[in-house]
Amino acid sequence: MSVDHLISPFRDKQTLLALSNAIKKLASKLEKKLVIMEVCGGHTHSIMKYGLLDLMPNNLEFVHGPGCPVCVMPRARLDEAYELASMKDSIVLSLGDMMKVPGSYGSLIQAREKGLDARFLYSPMQALEIAKENPHKKVIYIAIGFETTTPMTASVLLNAKKEKINNLFFHINHILVPPSVSTILKDPACQINALLAPSHVSVISGAQIYAPLVDRFKLPIIVSGFEPVDILESVLMLLKQALNKEAKLEIQYKRAVSYEGNVKAQELVNACMEVRENFEWRGLGNIKHSALKLKETFASYDAEKVFKEYLSHKTSKENKACKCGEILKGIAKPLDCSLFAKTCTPQNPIGSCMVSSEGACAAYYRYKRV
Repeated sequence: MSVDHLISPFRDKQTLLALSNAIKKLASKLEKKLVIMEVCGGHTHSIMKYGLLDLMPNNLEFVHGPGCPVCVMPRARLDEAYELASMKDSIVLSLGDMMKVPGSYGSLIQAREKGLDARFLYSPMQALEIAKENPHKKVIYIAIGFETTTPMTASVLLNAKKEKINNLFFHINHILVPPSVSTILKDPACQINALLAPSHVSVISGAQIYAPLVDRFKLPIIVSGFEPVDILESVLMLLKQALNKEAKLEIQYKRAVSYEGNVKAQELVNACMEVRENFEWRGLGNIKHSALKLKETFASYDAEKVFKEYLSHKTSKENKACKCGEILKGIAKPLDCSLFAKTCTPQNPIGSCMVSSEGACAAYYRYKRV
């Protein structure tokens, strides 16, 4: 059975139209507008790619959340990655989009063009081989991502310790979904009254991580898959809760998500990482207990500690015309930005929302330019 054969039912046009009609029928009974934040950039791209906005009634709105790890990474952290690459005899490694985002000095791709050794990884496990192949180099993995990718970093670290690879270091930028969403919902200007939660995060951490948000903010949350049928079915579930004046946590993506999550993956992370006191988010500011760091027992692998003298720890100002911060808060759309598709394009990104393949601006540029 082919992959296309497995996926096609979740993209079926007739199913989508039937769901759209059901959504419009229920939405006509709403007393007030339903404002849904799709937390993850993966949902944003599916919504734009498959034209799901065109299937929505006028009293239902999607706003785009902070679930794009590259988009929310502050320039200061990007600058630290560049500074690590600038050290003598260093090799800096990272995945995909993190290489493209410009900091104060430029991007890691630009660092490579200047002769510094900055490399793309297809898998975090490659870091082990690169470190073994370059025993006299300082190999630094710039680890980034939400709960989804954290276990992979933990696995690489634990393997490095087991194999006694002493020239591999980790610059940890792993962040947590619930604290960022909580920060947005606490804003007095926030109009969001329903959440579409990312399923891949929940595969690892379980749907349980969203339960405190339901309890505190009294709004419905659906853990949704990323295919168009998944998303529309999740919207229908949110509508039913709204009409019944309910605020519950439900799982739409039961194909892979459980309430408890992947306990083994969680144990890997807990073995070597702990929650930071503070972490700066682009557009959202400092959020307490919103990111991870290495435990003290792994201090010899912690790039922030081992190479502290090489890091400036400076704060960098963002371009004032860029609305990426407001977009990440859900209070602006890419088309509201004066730079969008003019001076800011994927070829010449001003803000991180245009750089990342998960960014809202990149999705609008690709699928909804006007």
